[in-house]
This record gives sequence, C-alpha cells and structure tokens, in this order.
Amino acid sequence: MSKNAAGVRTGGEQALALYQALRAAPGTPLAEAARALQLTDAEQQRAHAELTDLGLVDGSTPAPQVVAPDVALVGLLRHERDRLESRLAETSRAHTALEALAGTFLRARTEPGSEVEVEIVGDPERIRRELDDLTKTARESVHSMATGSVRREEMALELDRDRERVARGIRVQAMYSHRVGQVPEMDQHLAARTALGAEIRLCSVVPMNMVLADERFALLPTDPRNPDSPAILARGPGLVRVYRALYAYCWQAATPYGDQEPEGNDGDGLTEQQRTMLRMLASGIKDEQVARTLGVSLRTVSRLISEVMQELGAASRFEAGVTAARLGLLDGEGGPEGLGAPQITA
Repeated sequence: MSKNAAGVRTGGEQALALYQALRAAPGTPLAEAARALQLTDAEQQRAHAELTDLGLVDGSTPAPQVVAPDVALVGLLRHERDRLESRLAETSRAHTALEALAGTFLRARTEPGSEVEVEIVGDPERIRRELDDLTKTARESVHSMATGSVRREEMALELDRDRERVARGIRVQAMYSHRVGQVPEMDQHLAARTALGAEIRLCSVVPMNMVLADERFALLPTDPRNPDSPAILARGPGLVRVYRALYAYCWQAATPYGDQEPEGNDGDGLTEQQRTMLRMLASGIKDEQVARTLGVSLRTVSRLISEVMQELGAASRFEAGVTAARLGLLDGEGGPEGLGAPQITA
C-alpha cells in the first residue's frame, strides 16, 4: 500500500483522491493523476474500477471524463431500476418453468397407466444391481448427472456400461460440473466416454446425483446434501417424466464437453480468507458481521472485496458475485458424493 502525501491508505480514500484530482484538472491522463498521488498500478486500477462502478467516471482511458456526483447518482438509480426489472423478468421465467414442471406432474397423474412405484433403497449392492440391470433393460436412453468425480475403481465399469449401451443403440447422456472436468483424471475419463459415443456436458451447478432410463426408471438421493442418505428408486412414467423435465432444463444450460469455456479469470488466485469472505457475502451477511467473524477491520474487508473484484475481473460487487457463482466458487465444501454410500455411477 502506498503512503503518499495526501495520506491515502484505503481503497475508498484512494478512489476519492483520484476523483478529486481528475475533477480539479479535466483532461488529465489517469496515469498522470495516479502518479501524482503516488498510487501503484494495482491501486490505480482498483480506484479507477471503483469510480467507474459508481458512475463517477466514464471508464475510458487514458483520460476519463469526470461525471458530477448528482448526474452519477441518477445513472446509478437508472441502473438499479434496470437490474430490478431484469430480476423480475428472470423470476417470471423461473415461475413459468416451475408451472410447466408442475403441469407435467399433474397431467401424468390423470393419464392411464401412469401409476408409479417408489421404493427407498439403502443397500449399495442393491443399487449396483439395479444399475447393472438397467444396462440390459434400457430401450432408448440413459441420462445421468453427478455432483462429484467418479471413483477410480468405478471408471472402468462405467466405460463398460457405455460400450454396451451404445452398441445397442441407446442414447447415453451425462452431466458433470465444470470443476469436475478440470480434474486431469476425470478429464481423461470424460474424453474416453465421449469417444465411445456418450454425450457429455459440463455446467456450473449440478443439483443432485440422478440416473434416469427411458421414461420408466429414476434413481436419486433422498437427501441431495447427504452422501450417506438412502436412494429413491422410482418406476413409472407419471413421476419419471417430472425428473426428465428437470434434467432437460439443466441439460440446455450446460456446455458440451470439449467446447471452449468462456475466457476470464477462474478465481484460482483467491486466498482462503478471500474465498470465505466471498461465500459469507453471497449468503447475505453484512460487511460488519464479516469483519467480526474474520477478526479484521471494516477497512480490511473493503480491501479484500477490491482484491476479489480485481481477481475475478469484475467492475462491481454484483458482477463479482455472478462470476463467482458461474465459476462454482460459492459451492459448499464437502457436497454430496453419491446416491448412498459408496458413490454409484451410471
């Protein structure tokens, strides 16, 4: 942190000093004003990003245009209004999707032959037998999603199942998280599945472990957050169609394996303290509580936020949150690893 004549120390104070300098001498290059304040390159970038986020400068370089505070306030209010309207539109779309899912379920209950059979299974060997039988009895398709990596001892078995299913003309689809796809051993496994003819996609968030076959079989956990929970074994189109609709929704949002992922920072440079703070803020905890929990000052929390924004390439806290969610940085640690113990693969 620089120690200049103006006594600038915190990120907010640096941004204020830079704003005052630019406003006092319109047309002054950003780098020149920062040098006069003895700001480092990193401090200049953070201060410029903060001023841009507040709408006090237009974000251009090398000589940004300074915006009067009252004009910037109007712009922020307009931005907030647009953001709220966008959120309302997203909520409306989600509500429509839920109505469609509910409608599918309600219609299924009135259709002839839509009876369902639901069983709770806690025996891992029984689950394995069901999955082996599934390979022999599936007629059209097998869909699966997994929250974690496939265990090494299960990889060969999964490839054998893929080989047999594809040879019988069965469509095989599987979903994993982007983080799983970054594990070298899993990356090789996914490449091998793809080479056999399985369709693989990666997405930011996988809601639960799930295996579906045709429109008559579903296997999923009773508690998606507990890897030791028993599994739900459901048969019959009336209920399986609902899970198929959920699967199709997640599949459309996923990226085909092997496609180029969006460029940008991946958050690997974040410290454990920064990651902890990011998860706390995302859960709605105020800055003051974050400071008390971490045992640091509010100024330190502000500094950590600025560093996180810079690491994620975000111009605002909101954008940092969206980016963190997309990268899976907000995922809980120790998430569910299987449909009961041990983990079961399709």
